[in-house]
This record gives sequence, C-alpha cells and structure tokens, in this order.
Amino acid sequence: MAEPIESGTDLSLPEVKYEYLDHTADVQLHSWGQDLKEAFENVGMAMFNYMTDIETVDMDLQTHVEAQGDDMEGLLFHFLDEWLFVFSADDFFIPRKIVITEFDAENFRIKSIGYGEPFDISKHPQGTEVKAITYSAMKIHHNVEENRHELFVIIDI
Repeated sequence: MAEPIESGTDLSLPEVKYEYLDHTADVQLHSWGQDLKEAFENVGMAMFNYMTDIETVDMDLQTHVEAQGDDMEGLLFHFLDEWLFVFSADDFFIPRKIVITEFDAENFRIKSIGYGEPFDISKHPQGTEVKAITYSAMKIHHNVEENRHELFVIIDI
C-alpha cells in the first residue's frame, strides 16, 4: 500500500532511456542503462508510461515492491509483474520514478521503491491497458560496443 514519501528522498528524474518497438498485436519495451539495475528501472517506467503519460504523475506517495526469480529473465518478468500487480491492486498506483534499492544478480532478487500517486482518470490520460508481461522474445543483452545493458520485453496489451 502506498505511504507518504520519506523526508529528504531524492525525487530528481533520470534521463529517459527506453522506447517502444512495434510487435504484432502487442508492444515491445526496449530499455537500456549503464548497468542492469538502471535498465530494469527504465523498463518499469516504460511500462507505466505506456499506460499513461507519467509526466502528469505527481510524486506524493511511495510504495515498495520486491521480486525474485530463478534466473535473470525470471527476475525481469517478476519485477514487471509485481509492479503491474501494484497498479491493479493497490489503488491503481502509478509511479513517476522507480528506484531499485537492492539488486542481487547472484540470487535474482530485487527491492524497489516507486514514487507516484494513484491513477486518476480526471488527471491522467488513459493510455493502453497492459494485461500481462510475457517471456516471448524476452532478451537481456550487454551491448559491449555502446557499453550499456539492454532489455527487450513484450507486454500483452
């Protein structure tokens, strides 16, 4: 459940590092970052920005999400699925910013905090509903030439 944001929390917004790629009947999220942690944060924001214009979201509340998987693809799937669940079950909470506070690549665990507010149709434009996260064509790639980590995830819309 969403709670007040702790005093002194850094709410500065990072550079947008994601895009949407065409896919038959669905959409593919493509995010990147200097490390996997940043790429995961960006793919979470890509999903929510597809659902509404996140620039209209105020950072008034925070909510915590934890995820774990059996491998890195499973961790990516569960990370997005847990955030989608928060939207669906927790007063339609929309984060404007997601920060991963713990990223355990060896045990495939993540702890994260989202800063945002509940979705309000009178304030937030309604984008496309995300029905589910899929494993289809999921890819985690270290782009050595550009020195960045990239994620590709198809979401069912």
